[in-house]
Amino acid sequence: MFNLSRYFSTLSLVMIVLAGGLLGYFYNRLSVAQLVMMAEDRNVAMTNVFRNTLWPRYGEFLRHVDASDAGRLRAAPQIGQLHAEISAQMFGTDVIKAKVYNHAGRTVYSSDPLQIGEDKSGNAGFRAALNGKVASELTHRNDFSAFEGALSDLDVISSYIPIRNFKGEVEGVFELYQNVTAFLTQLRQTLWWIAGGVMSIFSLLYFAQFLVVRHAHRILREQGDELERTNRELDARVKERTSELESANQLLEAEIAERRTAEARLDHLAHHDPLTGLPNRLLFNNQLERSLNRAARNALQMAVLFIDLDHFKDVNDSLGHAIGDQLLKAVAIRLAHDTRAMDTLARLGGDEFICLIEDIHGPNDADTVARKILDQFALPFLIGENEFHLTASIGISLYPSDGGTVDALVRNADTAMYKAKSQGRNSSHFYAAEMTEYAIERLRLEGLLRRSIENRELSLHYQPQVDGLTRRLLGAEALVRWNQPELGAVSPVRFIPIAEETGFILTLGEWVLREACRQVSEWDRQGFYLPRISVNLSVKQIERSNIVELVSTILAGSGLAPERLELEITESVIMAVDDSLAILNKLRQLGIKLSVDDFGTGYSSLSYLKLLPISKLKIDRAFVVGIGENAGDEAIIRTIVALAQSLGLELIAEGVETAVQNEFLSSTGCPSIQGYLHGRPADPDVFRCTWE
Repeated sequence: MFNLSRYFSTLSLVMIVLAGGLLGYFYNRLSVAQLVMMAEDRNVAMTNVFRNTLWPRYGEFLRHVDASDAGRLRAAPQIGQLHAEISAQMFGTDVIKAKVYNHAGRTVYSSDPLQIGEDKSGNAGFRAALNGKVASELTHRNDFSAFEGALSDLDVISSYIPIRNFKGEVEGVFELYQNVTAFLTQLRQTLWWIAGGVMSIFSLLYFAQFLVVRHAHRILREQGDELERTNRELDARVKERTSELESANQLLEAEIAERRTAEARLDHLAHHDPLTGLPNRLLFNNQLERSLNRAARNALQMAVLFIDLDHFKDVNDSLGHAIGDQLLKAVAIRLAHDTRAMDTLARLGGDEFICLIEDIHGPNDADTVARKILDQFALPFLIGENEFHLTASIGISLYPSDGGTVDALVRNADTAMYKAKSQGRNSSHFYAAEMTEYAIERLRLEGLLRRSIENRELSLHYQPQVDGLTRRLLGAEALVRWNQPELGAVSPVRFIPIAEETGFILTLGEWVLREACRQVSEWDRQGFYLPRISVNLSVKQIERSNIVELVSTILAGSGLAPERLELEITESVIMAVDDSLAILNKLRQLGIKLSVDDFGTGYSSLSYLKLLPISKLKIDRAFVVGIGENAGDEAIIRTIVALAQSLGLELIAEGVETAVQNEFLSSTGCPSIQGYLHGRPADPDVFRCTWE
């Protein structure tokens, strides 16, 4: 039986103690707050006295004095005079210490000379005062250096107060320390008396109520005993009547339960992804079909978000499918966090997810959900001891503007997702009708590109790299060209991004490197000597290819000396690949040259740059084009030249098209030139005839 007396006594005691504690706590907080407010007002008043009497005489000196030389500042006669006058003003008050800060946060005066020259620019109280606000704090100090000397065991209120001129502008910050030990001691004594009185009253009330409750408990216990006896008799009769029914129904219920469990399991497996537990394609399509019917009846709008993880294949390739599956589970949990109960999130397979957003008011609602999903990928995923930084590309199709059927909405969202990937990934993109034409053309171009090497449609053109003063040939850059029988000459701007996205860049990059080395060796046998050949490396070649062994094999097969091969890498390659430094060191150990292409447009740090085993920087054409027209571009080029000279690196500028650009670069310290001024990219025969 419920023991009313015991629970009442326990609960009442807890409530009394809690009420007393809360009253004491809030009284103490209120009293301390009033004390701080009063002390702050006194500190502000003392600051006004200081501003009106001493600041006009010492303000100019304190604002402009060099506070970084603390020893010299302490010895200044003005400081001694100011200390004497402030001490006189504060005599007989509770103020025990004063400090003055200049606009930069330096302590230009303190009643403790050892603190002169300290930097308090990062102090929150100083920053508040500098913005025109008064900031105060109550602290307890075991030891304190005051006007009267060293004090101990004090309660102090410190206030940072802005010093304003007559225009209201803040010219400095005054900090005062006020001794409130006596006030706090009296406050604590008063608090103990109040607490004692309240607890006495509560105790009397507690005992009076306890007597009443104990009597009531005795009556309830007697009635409870009688009810318990009656219930036992009733239970015995009910058990006799139900035991027969239970024994007969147990077998039937067990069979029904087992069948229902099996059916539910089969239904779940048929409509859900076994890895993540999310709805699968079948369940999603069914839900989308129902939502389309409802939206058509009620004139509602919907959105379909097609979500594809960027570079997820790299995880499976490098760490295995077990880690990849765990990562997909973590992604599913995080995606589900940003979907409403009325929306449907499903996994279509692999690293593809899809989300149905119902009852939206327009594209902005769908864009908001997409941005929330992308924000979820800003935090890393922790799988065991591995930390993964993933991004996603999202395609968005809208009902009814982008389609009225399940297939149309899903297909168009998928097309928009590929558009997001083509624009740099880690973004979302809405579907537009022209995307379908683009997707068809892209698939066609991808298929033709994969057969380009087999059909001998690719070739290399070579652009000369020369000495800008003597026009002496220093080397050449190998540039890939694609002449497709159906399409004609296809620009690298069209096919290189597709090669990067599909992974064909690995095959294409190997072909370019092998063909460039073969051509230089062929020229050697023909008696034409090219000092050096430059070949561009893609980030995927370093990420997913055994590039060191590949380069070594190609050099050995062509017979080209390693020092005559130069590999060009962009700053994005350096920063994107975790072990890029180790890979570049291995390449450099082969004897080849390494250069940073498009230098100045990336985001690599100079501290990292000096660690790289590179031998050359390539100034991007974006800066070269501004020579003679943009002083900022010329200043950047001079800076890059100075940086290269300090690091002992060679320099070459690309995109040089005018004599003015050539003269400026040569005179600035960049003698190596590449651009239309000295030669356009040409096929091997034309290049040899021009420079032989």
